[in-house]
Amino acid sequence: MAIEKRRLGKTDIEITPIGLGCWQFGRSFPVVFWRVPPQDEIDQIVKRALDGGINWFDTAEIYGRGASERALCHALGEAGKKAGDVVVATKWLPMHPYFMVPRTAGSIPRTFDKRQSCLAPFPIDLFQIHMPYSSSPIEKQMDEMAALVKAGKIRSVGISNFSVDQMRRAHAALARHGILLASNQVRLSLAERQTEISGIVAAAKELGVTIIAHSPLGSGLLTGKFHKDPQLLKGVPFVRRRRLSRLVEGTRPLISALDEIAQAHASSAAVVALSWLVNFYGETVVAIPGATKMSHVDQNVGALALKLTPAEMKRLDEVSRNAQRA
Repeated sequence: MAIEKRRLGKTDIEITPIGLGCWQFGRSFPVVFWRVPPQDEIDQIVKRALDGGINWFDTAEIYGRGASERALCHALGEAGKKAGDVVVATKWLPMHPYFMVPRTAGSIPRTFDKRQSCLAPFPIDLFQIHMPYSSSPIEKQMDEMAALVKAGKIRSVGISNFSVDQMRRAHAALARHGILLASNQVRLSLAERQTEISGIVAAAKELGVTIIAHSPLGSGLLTGKFHKDPQLLKGVPFVRRRRLSRLVEGTRPLISALDEIAQAHASSAAVVALSWLVNFYGETVVAIPGATKMSHVDQNVGALALKLTPAEMKRLDEVSRNAQRA
C-alpha cells in the first residue's frame, strides 16, 4: 500500500505522517528515560520501519551526545540506504552537552560539523533548535540557521518546545532571510493536549508550520498497559514514572474508548491513538513515536493504514478533552 506523504511545513520535503523517533537509540544525559537497544536490534527496528513505508527519522545531539545519530546512520547503512533515500532530522542543543550551561548561537556553526559527521553520509534535512534555552536571542539563532541553509549544509530549519510567541519570533527572523520555518516539535497526544490548548497548533497552521508531535503515546500511557497492570510502573525510570502516575487515573475513560474503537478495527489502543493524532488536525500534525521493540514499529506502521470514522474521531476528542479537565 502506498503511503500518502505530506510536505514538511512549506518546504519541498515530503514525509510520511508518522516518522521514527530515535531518542531511545542513545541515553539522554543526565537522566535515563529508556532502555537502549543493542545496535543489532536498532538495525532491525529501522529496517522494519523502512519496510513499512516510514521515510523519516528524528534524532538529536543530546540523545547520547551523538550516540543516537551514529546508531541511526549505521542502521540506515545496514538497510542499504544511501544519502538522499530518507529524510533525517536532528537537533542542536542550546545547552552544553557535558556541563549543561547555556550555549550562544555561535555554537551552531561551530558544532555543526560534529552533527554531520555523526550522521555521515546522510545529510541533515531538518536541523532544529532543541529547546528555547540559548543565551542568545531567538533572532540570532535563526540567523545562524539561515546561514547553514544558504550554504547548502541543511535543507530546512525547525524548532522544538517553543511557545507561540517564540515560534512567531523564529518564523519572522527566518522570513527576513527569505526562509520559512518548517516545524515546531512539541509534546502532543490524546493524553496531553496543552500544546493545542495554548494555541501552538492553531498558530502553526496559520504560519504553515508543521507540528511534530513527540511522545505521541504519552510515554506509553495510551497503550493502556499501565491501566491494566499498574505494577508495570515500578519498572519505569523515575522521571517517566512520576508523570505517568499522575495521568493514569484521569485517563481511564479515554483508554476504555480507545480499546472499544480498537476492537472495532481489529487493532490496538496505541494504533488508534496514533491514527487520531496525525489525522484530527488535518495535515498540520505529524508524529514521531519511538520503538524499542519490533512490535512498537508494527504499531507505528499500522497507524499509517488505519482510518477512523468521523464519529470515532469526535468521540476520542471529547473524551480526551474531559480527561484534560480532570
